[in-house]
Amino acid sequence: VAEAVERGQALAAEARDSLLAAGVAALGLLALAALALAALLRRLVLPVQRLTAATTALAAGDTTAAAPGRSGLAEVDAMARAFAVFRAGALRLSESEARYRLLAENAADMIVQHTADRRRAYVSPASRSLLGREPEEMLAEDFAEILHPDDLEGITTAYDHLMRHGGKITCCYRLRHKDGHYVWVEAHWVATPLDGARTELVAVVRDISERKAAEARIAHMAHHDALTGLPNRVLLRERLHEALARARRGEVFAVLCLDLDHFKAVNDTLGHTVGDTLLRLVTRRLLADARETDTIARLGGDEFAIVQSSVDQPRDATALARRVIEALREPFEIDGHQVVVGASVGIAVAPGDGAEPDELLKNADLALYRAKADGRAAWRFFEPEMDARMQERRLLELDLRRALVAGEFALHYQPLMNPRTRRVVGFEALIRWQHPERGLVSPAEFVPLAEEIGLIGAIGEWVLRRACAEAAGWPGGIKVAVNLSATQLRAGRALADTVAAALKAAGLPAERLELEITETAMLQDTDEVLATLHQIREMGVAIAMDDFGTGYSSLTYLRRFPFERVKIDRSFVQELARERSEGGAIVHAVADLCANLGIATTAEGVETEEQLQRLLTEGLTEVQGYLFSRPVPATEVPGLLAPAETASAP
Repeated sequence: VAEAVERGQALAAEARDSLLAAGVAALGLLALAALALAALLRRLVLPVQRLTAATTALAAGDTTAAAPGRSGLAEVDAMARAFAVFRAGALRLSESEARYRLLAENAADMIVQHTADRRRAYVSPASRSLLGREPEEMLAEDFAEILHPDDLEGITTAYDHLMRHGGKITCCYRLRHKDGHYVWVEAHWVATPLDGARTELVAVVRDISERKAAEARIAHMAHHDALTGLPNRVLLRERLHEALARARRGEVFAVLCLDLDHFKAVNDTLGHTVGDTLLRLVTRRLLADARETDTIARLGGDEFAIVQSSVDQPRDATALARRVIEALREPFEIDGHQVVVGASVGIAVAPGDGAEPDELLKNADLALYRAKADGRAAWRFFEPEMDARMQERRLLELDLRRALVAGEFALHYQPLMNPRTRRVVGFEALIRWQHPERGLVSPAEFVPLAEEIGLIGAIGEWVLRRACAEAAGWPGGIKVAVNLSATQLRAGRALADTVAAALKAAGLPAERLELEITETAMLQDTDEVLATLHQIREMGVAIAMDDFGTGYSSLTYLRRFPFERVKIDRSFVQELARERSEGGAIVHAVADLCANLGIATTAEGVETEEQLQRLLTEGLTEVQGYLFSRPVPATEVPGLLAPAETASAP
């Protein structure tokens, strides 16, 4: 039993030792496990914590935050690599944002960002140069407060549409500068939806004030005359359309067409610079005589038109026409020259005289043509029969253009007589037009038309050549007198060449040719004209002043031009029968003056023996008129040249 007890005790002791050893071993294993777990935590948790901190810093904008080094754990290393990629992207984004911010901060265009709640989130510094406003001011300013009132509705509608639907547009509008004036801008708006309900908008705003000013200048040039600044035909037609619209509601208005008398003479005499200045001065006077509600337009050349609004009765238009004529009759002082012109006016009243702009202008122009035909410096209202006369005139113009080629012109000759011997000393060549249907057309009808349409030069040259050719067949002592037009005189040296060529072709001695020049033609008083006249005189051709006394400067021309003869106008000769008439006094004075100057004299329009005797008393050296003969065809000239009736010119 004792042995058994001892064995039992021994086994118990051995069991305790085994349990103790096992416990110690278990504790060791636990310690090892704890150590292993601690090591694992150091390798896993710390890198994750560092990644978390770096990610947080990077998200806050710190692009210097770095990821931990390799941990040896695949998962952690994968996270670190992902962080590195994210950081690289963030760096690129930051650099990109920096570049774009640099561009935005330094761009000439103003850049504006609008948030989804339609507030400005960003305004670039260009707001200072564009609008004189700091970006901070712009952020606080209500857009509607600086937008031009006329642009508010359209721009607000476009803005609302973009913010609802997204997209992009380009629009132009005006923004108020801080100093109060408005600046034209062109804005490119781009709206980007952020989600189903919100949109962000970015606007790039550019100053286009200079472009708008250039467009305005171009538009003004397209609608205004460059020389005078007045409306041109285009704008005039628009104003007429507007006036006609008012006329349909009962308003009456007048259209006045006017042009200047003798403007071409001013241009040719004093040059285009003086002519341009004259047109500007005429414009000033027209503006002074019209109302602000009236439209004054320049149609071209020396032609103007006035749209007179709200005409209650015809005398309103008459009063304006009278004021215009009186104002333009006064002399103009230009560069030391006293320039005198006049004006004629044609009037059409709407809506009675036309329902379209072109019809009104045409009818006013017809009335103008009548005013000029009636003696200039006058006004005339349009009458329906004027249109028929104008149609007839147009047909006559077409016929006149072909008449020269068709050989329809002929010369008639009126004898120039020695009043003492009553013998023929020469003939004045006078053109006649034998129209195939109309018969003989009066020079008073077709010569002004030829001047107007530019044919007078060619016709005048034909007259000169034909007269020289026919005179070459007359007796040697008989001269031929040919009238020169202002157009021919303006040709300068070409006229002298034409005269020389005509004499040579006909074989006519120069001393048998006399050229007659009216005072109107001599308004072209230039050095070139003087040189031309002297050149013609040097050939041996005589030069006469025709219609002496009918102008304002006849005596001046006697001093300036090398005249050999003066022809006294028939209007003075007709008064010789009356006692103490003004015409008689003028004839006496001219005859006395020319005798003292050594200039021969011719009296035109002698019809009675009494007139002839009075002219003999005054000592005139030559006469012509119906008392002796009407103008006759060339075939009848020999009958007037019977030996008993001819003599050499004095």
